[in-house]
Amino acid sequence: MTTKPKAKKFRIRRGGQGGSAAAPQAEMPEAAPAATPETTPVAQTAPEPAAAPSDRASRREARLARAAERRAKIAPVEDSPMPTSPEEDMGGLNAMADSAPAPAAAPSGTTAPPASMPAAVSPEQAIAAIRQEGLTGRQLRMARRLAQKHGLAATSDYDAVRLLRESGRDPFSTRNMLEVVSNDVQLPQTRPQGNTMPSTEMASPASTREREIGDIQKDIAKRRRRKTFLMFSRLLAFVALPTLLAGYYYYSVATPMYSTKSEFLIIQSESSGGAGGLGGLFSGTQMATNQDSIATQSYLQSKDAMLRLDADEGFKSVFSDQSVDPLQRLEENPSNEAAYSVYKKFVKIGYDPTEGVIRMEVASPDPAISQRYAQALITYAEERVDELSQRKREDQVKDARRSLEQAKADRRAAQTTLVDLQEGTVLDPEGLIASLRQQISTYELELQEKQLELTQLLDNARPNQARVDGARGSIRRLEGVLQGLQERMTAARGGEDSLARQNSQIQIALADLATADLIMQSALQTLKQTELEASRQVRYLTTSVAPVASEDPSYPRKFENTILAFLVFSGIYLMISLTGSILREQVSS
Repeated sequence: MTTKPKAKKFRIRRGGQGGSAAAPQAEMPEAAPAATPETTPVAQTAPEPAAAPSDRASRREARLARAAERRAKIAPVEDSPMPTSPEEDMGGLNAMADSAPAPAAAPSGTTAPPASMPAAVSPEQAIAAIRQEGLTGRQLRMARRLAQKHGLAATSDYDAVRLLRESGRDPFSTRNMLEVVSNDVQLPQTRPQGNTMPSTEMASPASTREREIGDIQKDIAKRRRRKTFLMFSRLLAFVALPTLLAGYYYYSVATPMYSTKSEFLIIQSESSGGAGGLGGLFSGTQMATNQDSIATQSYLQSKDAMLRLDADEGFKSVFSDQSVDPLQRLEENPSNEAAYSVYKKFVKIGYDPTEGVIRMEVASPDPAISQRYAQALITYAEERVDELSQRKREDQVKDARRSLEQAKADRRAAQTTLVDLQEGTVLDPEGLIASLRQQISTYELELQEKQLELTQLLDNARPNQARVDGARGSIRRLEGVLQGLQERMTAARGGEDSLARQNSQIQIALADLATADLIMQSALQTLKQTELEASRQVRYLTTSVAPVASEDPSYPRKFENTILAFLVFSGIYLMISLTGSILREQVSS
């Protein structure tokens, strides 16, 4: 945009330094064409002395001269490019308007040479004369553009000026310039000469600023509308259209699926004897059957259960039927992996550890088929629970029997040891030792009596020798007997084969035999209790909610799935848009 001059009235005259453009015109044989109403400037005032040009015009001419010198240093004027935009053309017009003198001045009041050259002047001389006029590069480009418009084959910008003047056209006339400039550009209009002088007041800067702000706002609104249209187009293509397709599939194409819900739980039977310790604390809660419930859930969700259901109820054939929509239908003779993926989609099993309840939901195109599938899976779960508890019971009985056999073997060994010890020694070693002790005591008393009797006989002055000898013989015999009894007692108390050792071994054997009897009795009791527990079912499956065929389809959930598809596509679009914006910002920075 161009800035309007602050002065209300001004005139530019070429004199002194600015007379370079008028000098060649004086040498031209023809006079300058008269000013017409179309080329007459709008503002005319009384002529001022030519010797006193305004300082503003002098500075403008100096700037134009310096700009021409810089352009001449950068590139030749003949090879200068054409104007690239209407703004440059406007700049040229303003520069020409500022540098052109008033038409009222006689010798130096115009920059346009005569409209035609005399025949005696050669093209080279005319071009040399035009070069001396000091035309700016923008004026030369305007002349080249006007020559191209009228079909004149000009070899250079100066040749274009020459050809235009020879054809009777002024290349710097306002009419010709308006023909070159685009119609979208608002140019100042000329007024015919008359008695009424034009107003010296120019447009207010405030109104100009308001007009420019309005243009900027219009441009911003236009770009905003274009961006809004593009945004809604992308939303329509990437969000609305896929959501409509998903809704059409759920409402019109998807095969309705009928689900059958059921609930069952695993219960542990209470033992008659009652369990002690920590086992008794959890015996009546779901913690006692937690592992069995988890094992049953895993089995029902396994491929083994799917293969058994297919063998019994024909799972693959139901979902391979042509009545099922293509997105949910299995192909002909599907693989186990493909069938298992469909099985996991339509057979949902959940376990609640707080309540110990296993919840199962089975869906199929036919409600009767889904009910049969649910009943078959409950049967499989019950058999699996029985197998788990049966194996546990068999292990318990086997361990009890093994313990009983071991106790019997230990008792038999203890009895054999005791019999062997009793065969190699007396039956009652303690009685024998007591008898020997009693005999020793008796013979010691008799020995003491005989010794007293001998002492009494020897106290006489003349004892009876026969009685003395008899007493002494009795003493010797009693001592011999006592000595024999002492030896037997010593033999019974000491030595490897002593009666005390044999008695100790017999006592140990008796203690081992008593212990073996206790162990055997305990093992026998344990075996009987284990067999009693094994005879009844320890854990069994009970169905709290029986499977019942549904009358209305449960899947697909049309509205919910459509809203979910909309949210999914919106999230994908938002993530892609944010990622693209971040990448563009990173690249631009």
